[in-house]
Amino acid sequence: MNQDLIDWDENLLKDPETEYKAIVRSLKRTSGFRLLFVECSPAEGTKLIEKIKEDVPQKKIEVLRLNEPTNNLYNLVAGLPNRQDINILFVTGLENSLYEYELNKLKNGWSSNERYSYSKKGVPPILSHLNQHREKFRDDFKICFVFIVPVYALKYFIHRCPDFFDWRSNTFEFKSDPELVAQESSRIIEEGDYHKYKSLTCEERRQKFLDIHNLIEDENNTDEDKEKLLVQQGLILGTESKYEEAIAAYDKTIKIQPKQYEAWHNKGVTLYNLGKYEEAIYAYDKVL
Repeated sequence: MNQDLIDWDENLLKDPETEYKAIVRSLKRTSGFRLLFVECSPAEGTKLIEKIKEDVPQKKIEVLRLNEPTNNLYNLVAGLPNRQDINILFVTGLENSLYEYELNKLKNGWSSNERYSYSKKGVPPILSHLNQHREKFRDDFKICFVFIVPVYALKYFIHRCPDFFDWRSNTFEFKSDPELVAQESSRIIEEGDYHKYKSLTCEERRQKFLDIHNLIEDENNTDEDKEKLLVQQGLILGTESKYEEAIAAYDKTIKIQPKQYEAWHNKGVTLYNLGKYEEAIYAYDKVL
């Protein structure tokens, strides 16, 4: 990409007001194909899009919400009505396409390095697709793509989708408010319940899992809340009979806090469901 399109030195201190002014200025003068990335929570992304629509009225802005996993973004964009009129396309929910990959790495106990390293453990299909089709995106779509992604999804782009990501014009960061992170974590922990999760649809459970994952990955969150949030992920996975993945979540909790008795108890229940009775008894004994 033309380096003249880069708006800001990435080393500058990034605060919300500065970032917002930068992205608005960038979008106002955008023309043709570009790639922009915005690191923020899904909720913050929704607010950001609505505000930008108000502040950049001269551009035709649309939103492509990926509420279901997909391995082919190109076809979805190609099928958009009035595609030729679109100047700016916000893409949200791409993290849904990383869900199965996240479960696989959780089940197999991958380290952070293995999880993000380009050369190991394969590449999530959606990212492989973007790497392989970046020229088609450039040649066929005269659109400025703005990917709204949480921090862990951005890490995937950086390390596992480098060909596509290297064509970006800029990356904007809207860090979460530590107080809001704490409040949302507390709400999920307090309201979390196996039967409530069981009553959700598969799509709702997936979204809840990813929302929790975003909080776990947030640098502003505490280890105490992270371990409790991992328990909630384990409960969600248990409702879908993903027992091995649930055990992996409980093990991560126990690694943070060996005396997390709820995790030991839930692990025991899950092991019992798998018919691993001796291991289940060992887990139950840890609660006593």
